[in-house]
Amino acid sequence: MNSIWKNKNVFVTGATGLVGSWLTKFLVDEGANVVALVRDIVPKSILWGKSADFEYIKDNLTMVYGKLEDYELLERALNEHEIEVVFHLGAQTIVGIANRNPLSTFESNIRGTYNLLEACRRSPLIKAIVIASSDKAYGEQEHLPYDESTPLQGTHPYDVSKSCVDLIAYTYYNTFKLPVCVTRCGNFYGPGDLNFNRIIPGTIRSLLNGESPIIRSDGTFIRDYFYVKDGALAYMLLADKMLSDTSIHGEAYNFSTEIQVTVLELVKKIIGTLEVDIEPTILNQANNEIRNQYLSAEKAKEQLGWSPEYTLDSSLNETIEWYKNYLKS
Repeated sequence: MNSIWKNKNVFVTGATGLVGSWLTKFLVDEGANVVALVRDIVPKSILWGKSADFEYIKDNLTMVYGKLEDYELLERALNEHEIEVVFHLGAQTIVGIANRNPLSTFESNIRGTYNLLEACRRSPLIKAIVIASSDKAYGEQEHLPYDESTPLQGTHPYDVSKSCVDLIAYTYYNTFKLPVCVTRCGNFYGPGDLNFNRIIPGTIRSLLNGESPIIRSDGTFIRDYFYVKDGALAYMLLADKMLSDTSIHGEAYNFSTEIQVTVLELVKKIIGTLEVDIEPTILNQANNEIRNQYLSAEKAKEQLGWSPEYTLDSSLNETIEWYKNYLKS
């Protein structure tokens, strides 16, 4: 990473989340002046916890306490802190929660996005805005892998919220020439993920506790799994390119290792890595979830020169070691 971030005023929503925490760390490490929007303090999150890698990070942040639904707060924060680059990661990201409580998901994901983009439109110093969408924005498609020309047609609450995020971002570029790009990634995993209803942290915790890991689906669902550090670095690379090449403004980019595995294959890989003799419990109870989803990252490779830095095996090993230490403490 080059020194473009030194003394750059950067605003990060979702800074206490999984990807947001690592993105915030990498930006601080590069010398950026990071302003973080924080809704809830989660004491056990990696950003607030006692991890040696993160202890100094929160002491180098400016915190703005509030939520994306508060437009006036966003406009004040962007202008008072003279923000130049925005990373919008703040969202309700759990499919199950979206199915149980779609209204809160729509409020944070949809209203939060248009509030932020409108505040950015009224903040003349901003030169780049990266909006974190998802592969779920594509909905369920017959032709795989998804590329950036695939229609946005989510059908379930979380998927629909992400389809809307994409379209809102594009309209702010198309109508107002706001310097926006959208990222679409698969299922993030890595050190610091405390959503144990997700398959990777849930499986690791169960196995370390000597319990059978739970697979909600029938185990054959295919997904794109994307390491959190690769994701954070991809967001930074995209923003860097946006600052030097305005021709990519308004574009969307898939980021993926382009390795597809079923849920059952992934769980068995974790079992093998931990060298335990425990079989998973397959519930076959998944509802309102897309069966097969995976991405083409060809556009990001060609236009941005991007490639992942981690393999599935190396990143899973690193992730498992983190959970061993975390759960032990």
